[in-house]
Amino acid sequence: MAPSFWGREASSSTGAEAAGPRLVKMENPNWSISQVEQEAVPGSPAAGKAGRGKNARQITWVLLLKAHRAAGRLTGAASAALAVAAAARRRVAAGRTDGDAAPGESTALRARFYGCLRLFVVLSMLLLAVEVAAYLQGWHLEMPNMPEMPGQLAMDGLLAVDGLAAAAYAGWMRVRLQYIAPPLQFLTNACVVLFMIQSVYRLVLCLGCLWIKLRGINPVPIAADKDDVEAGDEDFPMVLVQMPMCNEREVYQQSIGAICNLDWPRSNFLVQVLDDSDDATTSALIKEEVEKWQREGVRIVYRHRVIRDGYKAGNLKSAMNCSYVKDYEYVVIFDADFQPQADFLKRAMPHFKGKDDVGLVQARWSFVNNDENLLTRLQNVNLCFHFEVEQQVNGAFLIFFGFIGTAGVWRIKALEDSGGWMERTTVEDMDIAVRAHLKGWKFLYLNDVECQCELPESYEAYRKQQHRWHSGPMQLFRLCFVDIIKSKIGFWKKCNLIFLFFLLRKLILPFYSFTLFCVILPMTMFVPEAELPAWVVRYIPAAMSIMSILPSPKSFPFIVPYLLFENTMSVTKFNAMISGLFQLGSAYEWVVTKKSGRSSEGDLVALVEKHTVQQQQRVGSAPDLAGLAKDSSLPKKDAKKKQKHNRIYRKELALSFLLLTAAARSVLSAQGIHFYFLLFQGVSFLVMGLDLIGEQVE
Repeated sequence: MAPSFWGREASSSTGAEAAGPRLVKMENPNWSISQVEQEAVPGSPAAGKAGRGKNARQITWVLLLKAHRAAGRLTGAASAALAVAAAARRRVAAGRTDGDAAPGESTALRARFYGCLRLFVVLSMLLLAVEVAAYLQGWHLEMPNMPEMPGQLAMDGLLAVDGLAAAAYAGWMRVRLQYIAPPLQFLTNACVVLFMIQSVYRLVLCLGCLWIKLRGINPVPIAADKDDVEAGDEDFPMVLVQMPMCNEREVYQQSIGAICNLDWPRSNFLVQVLDDSDDATTSALIKEEVEKWQREGVRIVYRHRVIRDGYKAGNLKSAMNCSYVKDYEYVVIFDADFQPQADFLKRAMPHFKGKDDVGLVQARWSFVNNDENLLTRLQNVNLCFHFEVEQQVNGAFLIFFGFIGTAGVWRIKALEDSGGWMERTTVEDMDIAVRAHLKGWKFLYLNDVECQCELPESYEAYRKQQHRWHSGPMQLFRLCFVDIIKSKIGFWKKCNLIFLFFLLRKLILPFYSFTLFCVILPMTMFVPEAELPAWVVRYIPAAMSIMSILPSPKSFPFIVPYLLFENTMSVTKFNAMISGLFQLGSAYEWVVTKKSGRSSEGDLVALVEKHTVQQQQRVGSAPDLAGLAKDSSLPKKDAKKKQKHNRIYRKELALSFLLLTAAARSVLSAQGIHFYFLLFQGVSFLVMGLDLIGEQVE
């Protein structure tokens, strides 16, 4: 009889053979154990032991493999920690700080703000030393009985027991209880209320977005008539495409190429390359690129301003004053790093047809480098919520949202009716949107039409971008508040503009996030009479982070870094908000966001293939691209002057020491959740302060 390993025929074999070897199956990297049992023969020694125990030698090998894998992970973590420590050591040794990042900018406000933070750090360390001494001496145990005793008697008792030091601590406790705790508790309660209002507002936005998804609410263009299709003219109105740029050497070529390849009749659109570069080499390269596309039959012009008044707003205003603009009905704006799809105009322009009150059609941004590093991943979470939730909900229910400066189509009549571009703030896009809304123009947001662009990859670039984005709205609010009150729009639209658009999103959010988690929370550790409820620290930030990350579900592993990152950025946003609200010097700083010149692989391949085909079809019409690349590498002397560096950011470091000191103080009072929050937030500020997030320059 043939031997069988699975049936009862095996009963003829010996007991040891019947027991048989056990099979350990390891099919995945987790080395999971799958044991295949055989049916024991009745009466055999293995029958009574069936199902009990496992092979010790096999289990030992599996445990050793798991230990080896864990050791590998620990080694990787240790290597990463050593790399971070080495980078931090290089930052400190180099000595480059944010104070010398921009020599020409105003540093008065920055110095005052940093001085205040330094004072807080010194005081917190002194208070920590006092609290530790009081804890070791047991003075804090006598404090609860102090209010019940006459003041002089309590003082005499303490003097008798512990001397002058205990009396001084008792005096500090009395001052803390009577004079510091009440206003601090009031400020704490006020920030908690603002926090709750912001949370409710964000929840309403998320519910509105869910309703849009369930009901399929999307802007629908009016279908063209058959007569219009036969005529052809109505479906392709005259469009002016503007590309404002300034020293955009890294991205000009791919962006100009993408815009010149728009699927639109060439006789019906004109491209304006508005170059404000102050670098002669960059201007020459951009002009050469424009001339190349002119030879290929694209209607494109190059404009260069010698005097750069008004930055981007002045550039756009100057371009709109050209005599040929009167021949165009619409204007499309793309920043230098934006690469629209070929069908962008065919998907956006139909939404103007039959809707004479629509002044703006805005497309969504997508990012070619959202997975480049941790900084770009966290920015992607923020901007996905902004476009997927905020812009879409406001566009669907309020027919108003802030123009984001690019990837939008304006009706030129709406621009002229609103007063045109103005240079009075650093957020000219928001300025023109608010004035157009006050004139009664409606906005449409297309969430399904995307335009690719870049995210800042360095912390320095992102920090400067956020400063401009949060100081400009406060400047604008000061300037247009009276106009909003006097306008003829409805009462609820005025309330939306003032309370939701400006105050809640641009003023309250940076105020409470910085004040509550970077000032009040550490202060309550040294003034325990003012209490910040544990549920505020435990639940509300987590709920806010979950709602923010819902539009980008792939980013859920980064939910904790995102929460810490947003609180860390609150110091920059708060500083910018104050400078814009009180019109301080730094509110008028305009720094062009640095680009890396990245593009999606598919777009680059498509452009190269198309350019190769066009080269084969014509002879001698293309410029010498190899020579152009060689010329672009000539000015190496200037490259040294503009070399990028990682820097030390003093405000972030000061706040890191403050929060870590407060975390140490919280250990004395055994406040668990406060300790962990302060610890991780302090480490987050330390990472930002040493510029260990984002692009690392060797």
